Amino acid sequence: MSKNNKKKQNDEAKATQQEIQDQEALNAEQQASENENTEQENPEKRIAELEAELEHQKKEYAFKLAEFDNYRKRTLNEKAELIKNGAERAMRELLPVVDDLERALDAINKGGDLDSLKEGVDLIYNKFVKYLESQHVIAIESTGKDFDTDVHEAVTMFPAPDPSMKGKVIDTAVKGYMINDKVLRYAKVVVGN
Repeated sequence: MSKNNKKKQNDEAKATQQEIQDQEALNAEQQASENENTEQENPEKRIAELEAELEHQKKEYAFKLAEFDNYRKRTLNEKAELIKNGAERAMRELLPVVDDLERALDAINKGGDLDSLKEGVDLIYNKFVKYLESQHVIAIESTGKDFDTDVHEAVTMFPAPDPSMKGKVIDTAVKGYMINDKVLRYAKVVVGN
């Protein structure tokens, strides 16, 4: 296609586009003129329409406000209920451990066999540790590890038995625990110096 033909097509396209824009502008002017005429002829009718629309918007706003307030109250009640009864499941799962401890105490009071009592207490301890693990509570390994202020609390410093134990935990006085990677209780430890 030659340059002249392309130029001619471009000019025709621009002219067509200009005609469309002119027609749209004319239609917009006519619409505005009609609206002006309507408003001038019936200003009371237009005011009534606007007042009705305003009343409708006010009702919608009041409805949405009430709906939001109900939602807020409902979520506050649900949150309070969760906080109030949040430990219910945990306590329910601890009851079998309490039952086992009571049976062990009865056996001790009746003067049962010492080896079977020891075995029973070990079973209860293991059951309780398993429950803690199911709740994502794990013991902090301390003895022999480097002293870490993020998980350990030094109760005393003691001369290290050998130089390799300097700055390490020699003994654990009270075992520490973590829940979901957060310290639940710091391990109270003896540190070598």
